[in-house]
Amino acid sequence: MRPIFTVHAGEYLVGSEIEAQFPDMRVWIPSKDDGIDLLVTDKKQKKVASLQVKFSKDHLATGKESRATAEIKSGGWWKFDQKKLSSSTADFWVLVLCEFNSRKYDFVVVKPAELANRYAKIAPDSTTIQSYFWVTQAGRCWETRGLAKNDLSQICSGVFTNSVRDFTNFLNDWPFGVA
Repeated sequence: MRPIFTVHAGEYLVGSEIEAQFPDMRVWIPSKDDGIDLLVTDKKQKKVASLQVKFSKDHLATGKESRATAEIKSGGWWKFDQKKLSSSTADFWVLVLCEFNSRKYDFVVVKPAELANRYAKIAPDSTTIQSYFWVTQAGRCWETRGLAKNDLSQICSGVFTNSVRDFTNFLNDWPFGVA
């Protein structure tokens, strides 16, 4: 058994958020790193969800904000291996996005198969996935990697449409509400 005190910041933030929103749920840290970062159970351990947590700081430039930057509430950048994502044993992947002007966070909670299917459409020939997520002030969540400046501007103005890149339904949508 390896030391259990190797929890990283994203895992801590996810665990804290779950405990705050769902006081009847229990968060567990596995003693072995095998692709599951956290286990979440009800009080009687009858319902279980396994989570893979990915955390990223924001990557917007600091200093003078453009109009587009002001419209982005939170964001993050990740590099995923398509094979690892497709073979993940976690029930959910949780992407932790840092809000730029506060100590608050947004969470994209998505099944790994759904994430893999969308990446297969966004970047069909990539084995390594470079992924940017943005959450707008209007509460919309988008995967933005490789989009043209005009598309990014449309995201910020609220008129962009693309069902593959729209992750709004997964934004802060924890599966524990009825457990």
